[in-house]
Parts: sequence; C-alpha cells; structure tokens
Amino acid sequence: MITSLRRLGLNLIGLCLLASPWLAAESAPRPLLDSLTRVAPGLDRQVLEHALAAMQCAVSHGAEPAQRLAVIDYAQPSTARRLWIFDLKRQRLLLNDLVAHGRMSGENLATRFSNTQDSHQSSLGLFRAAESYSGKHGYSLRMDGLEPGVNDRARERAIVIHAASYVDPRLARSQGRIGRSLGCPAVRPEVARMVVDQLKGGQFIFAWYPDQDWLQGSAYLNCKTAQLASLR
Repeated sequence: MITSLRRLGLNLIGLCLLASPWLAAESAPRPLLDSLTRVAPGLDRQVLEHALAAMQCAVSHGAEPAQRLAVIDYAQPSTARRLWIFDLKRQRLLLNDLVAHGRMSGENLATRFSNTQDSHQSSLGLFRAAESYSGKHGYSLRMDGLEPGVNDRARERAIVIHAASYVDPRLARSQGRIGRSLGCPAVRPEVARMVVDQLKGGQFIFAWYPDQDWLQGSAYLNCKTAQLASLR
C-alpha cells in the first residue's frame, strides 16, 4: 500500500479524497475483480477496481454488456506494458503491452490530459470501442468517449487506436521513453490488428490516472444516477 502511494505521488489525505468504487452506488463484482487481479499481477488492483466499477455502472444504466475490457494505466511510464485487455467471460488476460500517450501529456510520464481539439493530449475515463476502419495508420479503431467534458470529443478529435512504429521497446531503451502520439492510444504494429479485432464493436476501454478532479467528478466512477440519466 505504501509503495503504491509513493509511486502515485499521493499522501494519505489525498487518497481519502479519491473517488473509489466502494464509495459508488455500483461497485466492481468481487469475484471478477479477484480473478482478473490474479491473471494481471502487474496491474494495480485499485485501477482495475475503478475500471470494473465504471463498466458496471454503465451497464446498470442501460449500456450493452461487453465481452472484453481494455485498461490503460497512465500512471505507469510509457516504457511499461501499461495496456491490458481482458476476456471478461473467460476471465483471461488476452494482452499486456505498450501503449503511447499524447506528446503534450508528458515525456515518459503522462501527467496532463485533455478533451480539447488540437491539445495533443490523451484523455481519461470510460470509452466504448466503435467501428474499425482503414486509414493513414492502417487498420484502426474509433472510440467514443462516454464522459462529457472528459473524453466525449474523442471521435471529433480523431482519438483512435492505431499502429505506430514509434511504439517500440528499442526506443524506450535508447531514449528513455517510447514515441508519443497526437493523443491516441497507439500500439505496436505487431499487435495492432489483434487489439482492434478484440475491441471493435462495443467493448469497453478505460484510461486511468490519479487526477483528483476526474476521480471526484466522474459520473461513472461515482455512478451518479441523475447525471447519467441526463446523458441519455
């Protein structure tokens, strides 16, 4: 616990202010949380708990259930394998790999996030993966952000999952970080098709960072029924 707090740069008082799933109306299903924690020991349990709670809240308020869930922990450096994709039905880990953040979000560590056009920053929160398409980066995946003011301009900003040659562990060794995107969660070319195929058609994607404004205000993390009802 203490190690986790130091890594995130939070003190105990700050931690108490974070919006946690156990404060929300909908919490992460405990058996599923335990199973996925076992298959993904490198993923902070609190991050996974937030991801499952946000997803459960969305489903409880009318969203179609998903078969798979992708989690990005932007609190980890770009040199870490900070993308996880889970098969929720079989409770299996399908992928743990590198993922880029926006060039204006930070260097090796992402610390700034935005929903603004041309900010070249990554966005936080709960997304729904949409349709695949072929574009300038090849086979790619559009994403729809579900959180107003946080990530709901993702489609307008062309925030998509795509392959990028700069997502390369060799760059991490030579320059201390992988390359950065214009805000997209870009992945290695070797895994891009698999990522798109596993997530397209309505799977959930959850991007996390210990940003207190978002943690306290997120309609999905806190499962605010009135606020979610207004989004329909």
